[in-house]
Amino acid sequence: MSRGRYIFLSLVALCTADAAAAANNPSATAPTQTYRWVDDKGVVHYGDSIPSEYSQQERSVLNGQGVEIGHVAGHKSGAALVEQSQAEELARQRAQHDRTLLSTYVSAKDIEALRDERLAQIDGQLQASATYIESLATRLGALQERAMQFKPYSSEPNARRMPDELAEELVRIANEERDQRKALEAKRKEQADMRAQFEADIQRYRELTAKTRS
Repeated sequence: MSRGRYIFLSLVALCTADAAAAANNPSATAPTQTYRWVDDKGVVHYGDSIPSEYSQQERSVLNGQGVEIGHVAGHKSGAALVEQSQAEELARQRAQHDRTLLSTYVSAKDIEALRDERLAQIDGQLQASATYIESLATRLGALQERAMQFKPYSSEPNARRMPDELAEELVRIANEERDQRKALEAKRKEQADMRAQFEADIQRYRELTAKTRS
């Protein structure tokens, strides 16, 4: 046998032996498992093990080619769990609201019509409240003018003490006017909030129906 052919056969035998060894011992050639995690500062790290200070962090498991083959959820604090729960509840409420919009209205014009009707109702209530407050103010002014005839408001030396009935009526009307003005402001805020909610619903309805048509 020539020397060249002997060397060639030896190389083939060596390669065959190496392949057989690799088959019998997969760990010798298997890619190393790698972890990827993010620290508290947002920096991404890679390593074949997780440092103890990050053992509770969320992390990904990568194969030798850097492809994610697994994911480990991190441990969440009580505050994080509460925040997640709140976010999930908001998402659930929004999804429910979306379904209500789509099942209740045929078009955005339906929402606009209901908006105008509801706002007109509140306008009527506001006008009635303003009229009532004006009457209270007139009544209060008359009582105050009457009170000027009595002590301690009158400068007349012989002025009499204010009757209890007049004093009680002054206090009652003044309190009623104050409460009605507060109620009027609350009703105006209700109207503004309602208008904003309807505008948001109209916009959302248009977004949802645009997705349906596309």
